[in-house]
Amino acid sequence: MNELIDQITGLLPALLEQTGITLWLVALSLLFGGSAGLVVGTALYVTRKGGVLEQPIVFWVLNVLVNTFRPIPFIIFLAAMQPIARLVIGTGIGNEMIVFSIAIAATFGIARIVEQNLVSVDPGVIEAARAMGAGPWRIIGTVILPEAFGPLILGFTFAIVALIDMSAVAGIVGGDGLGDYALSYGFRQFEPVVTWSALVIIIIITQIVQAVGNGLSRLVLRR
Repeated sequence: MNELIDQITGLLPALLEQTGITLWLVALSLLFGGSAGLVVGTALYVTRKGGVLEQPIVFWVLNVLVNTFRPIPFIIFLAAMQPIARLVIGTGIGNEMIVFSIAIAATFGIARIVEQNLVSVDPGVIEAARAMGAGPWRIIGTVILPEAFGPLILGFTFAIVALIDMSAVAGIVGGDGLGDYALSYGFRQFEPVVTWSALVIIIIITQIVQAVGNGLSRLVLRR
């Protein structure tokens, strides 16, 4: 037992460093992918039939894009994005590449989550706003999004957990993080303590994210 504790203690500096890198990868990916996904998801909702900005062609194009990219396994998507990443950000490897790829993949996944949560908004509330003379953009900003804020928090919480999962394959393109650390220094070097230590940290992060998301959602829904 003492030997195990000493081994874990020796791993702490590296584990803390890789935890920080993982959180950084997820935070940047969420910033870009979450923002784009919110815009695309909202556009999907408001341009559908009966939406406040009904545009069948726009809805059809966005729907096809989301349905095309969302189901692609991320590891395949990551490989496919390398030449595009070289053109856009100048590199097809490293942490910049993994953030770029996760952000794009997250855009389409989050877009569908946003759309599904906005669908739950009571149409009567929207009609009441229309009857009061509110324009489409005002309805979107002051009725639709605020009404769905609680469910959206839960949806984004789910998305963050998915981003943590995506970050685990960063090592395939030369990225860092807990996933790469567990595979490179744990699995490939037959060091189960390394693998399990990284796994425990990922579980702890996920539990914290889920707890915070649930708490914020409950707080919003009570209001």
